[in-house]
Amino acid sequence: MSSPPRVTAGDAGVLPAPDRPTPRPPGRRSFWPGWRHLPRDARDTLFLLAVIAWTVLPHVPQLPLWCSLLTAGVLLWRARLALLNAALPGRWVVIAVLLIAGGLTWYTHRTLLGKEAGITFVIALMALKTLELRARRDAFVVFFLGFFIVLTQFLQSQSLLIAVAMLVSVWGLLTALVLAHMPVGQPSLKHAAGLSARAALLGAPIMALLFVLFPRIGPLWGLPQDSISKTGLSSSMTLGSVARLAQDDGIALRMRFSGPLPPAPDMYLRGPVLGSFDGREWKRLPTPPFPATRTGRGRLQLSGPAYAYEMTLEPQRTTVLPLLEASPDSGAGAPRLDGMQAFRRDDLQWQTERPLTERLRFNAEAHLQFRYGPTEADASLQDYLALPPGYNPRTLAWAAALRREPRYAQAGARVLAVAVLQHIANSGYGYTLEPGTYGDAAGHDAIDEFWLDRKQGFCEHFASAFVVVLRALGVPARVVTGYQGADPSLIDGYVIVRNSYAHAWAEYWQPGTGWTRADPTAAVSPERIGRSRSLAPPPGFVVSALDTVSPNLLAGLRSGWEALNNRWNQTVLTYSRNSQLDLLKSLGMKSPSWEDLAYLLISVLSAASIVAAGWAWWDRRRQDPWTRLATRMRLGLQRLGIAAEAHHAPRALAGLVRQARGESGAALASLLDTLDRQRYGPGARKLPSANWRRAFERELRLLARQAQPR
Repeated sequence: MSSPPRVTAGDAGVLPAPDRPTPRPPGRRSFWPGWRHLPRDARDTLFLLAVIAWTVLPHVPQLPLWCSLLTAGVLLWRARLALLNAALPGRWVVIAVLLIAGGLTWYTHRTLLGKEAGITFVIALMALKTLELRARRDAFVVFFLGFFIVLTQFLQSQSLLIAVAMLVSVWGLLTALVLAHMPVGQPSLKHAAGLSARAALLGAPIMALLFVLFPRIGPLWGLPQDSISKTGLSSSMTLGSVARLAQDDGIALRMRFSGPLPPAPDMYLRGPVLGSFDGREWKRLPTPPFPATRTGRGRLQLSGPAYAYEMTLEPQRTTVLPLLEASPDSGAGAPRLDGMQAFRRDDLQWQTERPLTERLRFNAEAHLQFRYGPTEADASLQDYLALPPGYNPRTLAWAAALRREPRYAQAGARVLAVAVLQHIANSGYGYTLEPGTYGDAAGHDAIDEFWLDRKQGFCEHFASAFVVVLRALGVPARVVTGYQGADPSLIDGYVIVRNSYAHAWAEYWQPGTGWTRADPTAAVSPERIGRSRSLAPPPGFVVSALDTVSPNLLAGLRSGWEALNNRWNQTVLTYSRNSQLDLLKSLGMKSPSWEDLAYLLISVLSAASIVAAGWAWWDRRRQDPWTRLATRMRLGLQRLGIAAEAHHAPRALAGLVRQARGESGAALASLLDTLDRQRYGPGARKLPSANWRRAFERELRLLARQAQPR
């Protein structure tokens, strides 16, 4: 029995290659003969490997390091085998690497199921599958694994850049798929790419229709966003945490006001309210069992003009909505979220029923002048007087000394708060993004070191120390985190609030008034609050170089990109169920429902199907023009009594004509020989010209007249 043939990378390419490669020019290295001189199977394999690498590339930041290295190594190995026309590795080698990849996936994720583990393992599988491209069906497996990986990328991010990158990946995979269905000759990549682009464009209207009308039934549409992996507002705070967030220049939210903009010093967007302090970390107090409107302790009195706005909120880690202070909890001004409940707590926080893992767009209203909270002391205020025993003794002693001064012995909350703010303004405190670490390794006595020794800090240092001192003075106080200020210029009509505007301030309670805002940062750095000038880390080398060449270039590029990205967010990522119902209303429906949306979708798809079927019936003669021409030639010859069959090539038909008509059919046979050379010979394979067709029809008529009896 003969041994099986040796399988090489050339034999295992994406497609069989009946044609021979173009001879390599002299002097060219054998490893890389040049793209035009590669055999077709090697060329198609290299193209597919490049598309796979491009598809996997956006996953690299989320992949384990070993998976990225394994994928890159396997793809480079496969490319080398294709170039050298070397043998593919044996099956046991592939199985061994597969077992190693499975073990590493289990070691990394502690499971083979779930999103992260599944994506890791699928990418490893696709890379290993390229080592088994022994038949066209193996290539099809790689194609469809590639399409699946494109889909999984949108589980990680739905940004505009990712969408463009994945569109290129789909185009490349479709091009490879077209090449796999073109086994004859050596079709160029340009030709295959054009066919795939036309196919994608034909399907684009259907996909757009499904996007606009297919009912969005949450939470199927609530895919995680790219921003969720970034640091955001947290439900707790340690000294230095807000400073780290403020070094991120990414966008936290966008606001578009229907009227005038609020003054910059009043742009406070309230986030988590932190009332519990253990000496090192500030945390939120437990959520009350009912919204504030039911407990009666969160009374809110709104006054002054109302500022109506639309907010597009990037994904957050918490369940708190950072709204402009302060919003009513009922009526048209209350925020209404699509598919999610939100309510206002006693501490004026707006809380949702689940973490915000989607980009949200909603409308709300704010009154910058307001009063809220109990006007008389009650048991709820005791939580805002608590201090951990044994922490920061020097700061507590400083507060006790202040209280012993005659002018402050009987002073109220407001007088004491003003005294502490004046101390901050006049005692050499500095505002910095890099205050360093305070306290010992466990964070003990950090407030002591900041308040009395180094005096360098960011907003959370000042807010924390201010609240600790007021509590030591017997004044209920708490820390509030959120955002303060926004970019000074509008972009595409929107006010942009960045993570660098993350801020921490304080609130204290006074009888007869309730809770009052106090911002210690304004005492040490008035421009931070008054002009919305946040601190920024030193720019890198590239940014510094661009600023040197053109100071406005970088700002202009960033503004243009953010405007484009905002359009993408507004029109695509935040397109919701409410947007679909608004579309139906614009079409004349007074009270549209999901049933109406489904009926409209079915009707439009049915109409599109009828139109497509009609067009296909009308245009059927344009399909496969060579086949149509062969059919016309065969029928014409059959009318002359020549036994032409569908399998006969033009050369065979020419022989039949000579056999049946002799010298009288020489001209017609010559035309058929010309067509055969044009169809199967070297050079361009175009359809015959109109002159050839007229000559062929003329010879058919001439022979038909000769056959008629006289």
